[in-house]
Order: sequence, then structure tokens, then C-alpha cells
Amino acid sequence: MAAVDRKPTGLLRLALRAPIWLYRAKLGWLTGHRLLYIAHRGRKTGARREVVVETVRYDRTVPEVVVIAAWGKNPDWYRNLRANPAIEVRIGANQWLRPDHRFLDGPETHEVLMAYQRKHPHAWKRLAPMIGFPEDPRDPSWPEVAEATRAIAFTPARPG
Repeated sequence: MAAVDRKPTGLLRLALRAPIWLYRAKLGWLTGHRLLYIAHRGRKTGARREVVVETVRYDRTVPEVVVIAAWGKNPDWYRNLRANPAIEVRIGANQWLRPDHRFLDGPETHEVLMAYQRKHPHAWKRLAPMIGFPEDPRDPSWPEVAEATRAIAFTPARPG
């Protein structure tokens, strides 16, 4: 079982939630484009929820940011976004209110993670086993694992 097959608890959960305080203090720019803050509504309670996740692609020309759902194949924040759109996202010093989002399919997720692996090979060596990917992208199981990986792309809301 991969380390991220279940929700984090205890000190690990506290450490993973620490970046939320940076964003609340308007210090999100310290994380650059590596972390994305997402504010969303609970699917059952409707209460505001917050999470910070690592980005796997940031394209400032679109602009678009892509994240994957780890720490369980269906983390709460992912299921909440399936039920309701995000309230806001923040990346670096940028804030997008009511951003547009789309859920990537397996082939696009595969492409995004291949690009991430090429761009960040050292980070990929740590990340791959945690999310259940073989370290070597030539492994024939890559497309199958990508199909089961959940990814979301966010862009600023279109006017209108």
C-alpha cells in the first residue's frame, strides 16, 4: 500500500496543512508556483474548506495550473470539487475567484505527469512511489496508473 492510500493523520496532517496559514497571512508568494491553495465547499455541510496541494503543471501563458489528488484515491477536497466548484484558488501571488476547472482524462493526466517527470526528475523519484507510479516512465503500467489518477486543471474564470 502506497503511503498516500489513506488520509494523513497526526503530525503529518498538521505539517501538510501548515501552508494554509501562509496563504491566510498573504504569504503564498513564498511558495512560488509549486503549491496551490484551494478554497471549496464541503459537499455535505456546505462549509468552507481549504487545502494546499502540490502543482504538477503551471502554465502562466494560459494561465492554467494542474494538480493531482493524492492521499487516498478520492480525497475529500476532490470529492467536494466534484460536487461544487472552487470558491477561489491562489498560486504564488495570484488569486482567482470562482475559477473554472476541468477534470483531466487518463491520456492527458499521463501527458502532464510525463512532462513533470522530465522537468523535475529528482522530485519525481520521491513523488512517484507515493502516488503509485513506477519511477521509470517506460514502464508499461504507466498509462493504466495515469487512468486511475485524478487530476484537475484550474484557470481564471472567464468573464460573463
